[in-house]
Amino acid sequence: MATKQDWLDEGLVILASLGAPALTIELLCERLGLTKGSFYHHFRGMPGYRTALLDHFEARFTTSLIDVVESEPHLPAAVRLERLIDLVGRTGDSADLEVAVRAWAQQDEQAREVQERVDRRRTEYLRVLWEQRGGEEPDTMARLLYLILVGAGHMVPPLTFKEIREVYDLALRPYASDKE
Repeated sequence: MATKQDWLDEGLVILASLGAPALTIELLCERLGLTKGSFYHHFRGMPGYRTALLDHFEARFTTSLIDVVESEPHLPAAVRLERLIDLVGRTGDSADLEVAVRAWAQQDEQAREVQERVDRRRTEYLRVLWEQRGGEEPDTMARLLYLILVGAGHMVPPLTFKEIREVYDLALRPYASDKE
């Protein structure tokens, strides 16, 4: 028997590889080898599933990463920023998923609201880290650091995390002596 988590994880896989229009009960059941009854055990229907999927995306790719970094608040902000960048790299190849959620947000109000909340939370956290490390123009730097990640995922083919890390290192190099 699949757990709610299994259904949501498979939904992220489908979303990343086939896009939001492919998110159907039939495809989910086929991919998991389960019946519609199993789906309805966890969700009331596709609208409820989509809500849960978007919440799962936010929790897994935003909230959990910030929580891990903030689990050691005594560390200097510069170190926490480095940890965040490395954690993002260790989340695996999520570029296709990030692009798919953004495409979904262009066509669906609920997905748009979640994407806006995710973008706001991510850039706000980057702003706070930059400000805590004493960096100038924290709003602008937060947007720059975030745009590196977003833009890298839209390149064809997407940049590898090693390539993204090189861009981050270049962007942060002028501030290396500012580390706490």
